[in-house]
Amino acid sequence: FVKIKIKEHKENLDPSSPKDYIDSFLIEMEKNQDKDSGFDIDNLCICTLDLFLAGTETTTTTLYWGLLYMIYYPDIQEKVQAEIDAVIGSSRQPSMADKENMPYTDAVIHEIQRMGNIVPQGVVRQANRDTTLDKYTIPKGTIIMPALHSVLHDESMWDNPHSFDPKNILDKDGKFKKFSSFVLFSPGKRVCLGEQLARMELFLFFTSLFQRFSFSAPAGEQLSLESRMGGTRCPKPFRLIAAPR
Repeated sequence: FVKIKIKEHKENLDPSSPKDYIDSFLIEMEKNQDKDSGFDIDNLCICTLDLFLAGTETTTTTLYWGLLYMIYYPDIQEKVQAEIDAVIGSSRQPSMADKENMPYTDAVIHEIQRMGNIVPQGVVRQANRDTTLDKYTIPKGTIIMPALHSVLHDESMWDNPHSFDPKNILDKDGKFKKFSSFVLFSPGKRVCLGEQLARMELFLFFTSLFQRFSFSAPAGEQLSLESRMGGTRCPKPFRLIAAPR
């Protein structure tokens, strides 16, 4: 699939007006013929696939968790919909400008991310030099796995770390508060490049879904919050009913 798309981009490439990442990469390939530069077709395929998977799998899985948690906690779903109705209404689509006026919905989305915890061990890193961290020596070349799960459920950082509770993300006045312990996208210089895009996608998709539908479990079915591991930590398959509002 990726190779076909790259071929199409090559055939329609306008170096003076690149349309996207693939165009820009192809233009750089023409400029830089050094085999060690990294600008070759193999790397373009790999990078494009990485961007595609990272930009779809993670957001999709988080939305799966969002639907599941809202069905599991219908009272929270109702509060989200009440805020959507008050701020956005039903006559227009949500926009990012609405986010600052929707602290409860924003908190619920963050709590879905915290409890969904779709990449519990983060992305594997490697120490590029000998490093001292507190009393520990980390030799160059050491493989490092950030245990994001332990931070997202740290009892010293969260009021109710082991339960789905939007109040974990709200202050006493019901306003959204930022946490240094919310490291879902990993901390430091190697933070996820797609963080801002993911935040935007989640807010717009989530609010649009609950603006238009109410979600529930089929009659007689009890949904489970158990997970399974694949490319991400995702909920087990479940069925739902989407009723237009």
